[in-house]
Amino acid sequence: MTLTGYFAVSRCFATLRQLRSICHHVLATVFQSLVAVLVLCRLDYGNGMLVGLPAYLISRLLSVQNAAARLIFRLHRHDHITDALVSLHWI
Repeated sequence: MTLTGYFAVSRCFATLRQLRSICHHVLATVFQSLVAVLVLCRLDYGNGMLVGLPAYLISRLLSVQNAAARLIFRLHRHDHITDALVSLHWI
């Protein structure tokens, strides 16, 4: 992963940790929008550079997406994520 990609992933996880502290104080739809804007837009910003990356590097970016979906639906780390991603239209 490029250095830029590494920092994007670490920034996304930091943002998710900050958002976790307010998730109980805002409406679910507002919280979903906040996660999408603050986290997923950072991942999407450089998606042209993702073409041709090996699968093990893409998996790090997918882990951010999965963590964001788990935060929105308040799922545990070992809960299945596929249904959440489908309902968010992220697949």
